[in-house]
Amino acid sequence: MEPVFDVNAFRQALGQFPTGVCVVTSVVGAETLGVTISSFNSLSLDPPLVLFSIDRRAASLPLWQQATAYTINVLSENQADLSGRFSRSLTDKWEGIACETGVGHGPTLPGAAAVFHCAHWAVHQGGDHLLFIGKVISFRTFRDRHPLVFSKGRYAALENEGFADQSWPLASHY
Repeated sequence: MEPVFDVNAFRQALGQFPTGVCVVTSVVGAETLGVTISSFNSLSLDPPLVLFSIDRRAASLPLWQQATAYTINVLSENQADLSGRFSRSLTDKWEGIACETGVGHGPTLPGAAAVFHCAHWAVHQGGDHLLFIGKVISFRTFRDRHPLVFSKGRYAALENEGFADQSWPLASHY
């Protein structure tokens, strides 16, 4: 008899790996979409590809599957409220938020630590999630803002605030 797989213990183990917190946005028809994710990764430098995943149970998933472009907003450490707002199925997620909207991508949230504007590249099956791959068309970083981090089931602060002053060159766009 195979041992029972403990999903809660698995989730707790995954919580040992700190992740950044992002809100992915898009516009599909008349709908403005936004969802909180912590499953954001770089995939390729050439071409510049990133990926994120969305739960198959998300009510907005059919619209996300139609999206031809999206914006990945890497939240800054003082944006936990936005993370909470976009993690729920609310009809008024956008109320009171003055976003920058560009042609061909989703809204850019004010105060983000970094922003990636992406064109749809591919969607793949990933168990109980779908994996969305986007080709980065442009990006912007804000070195004076620290990213929001999630670890062990809660938001966390980065202890080393000097990370943004490393000597690696940062580009503002491709």
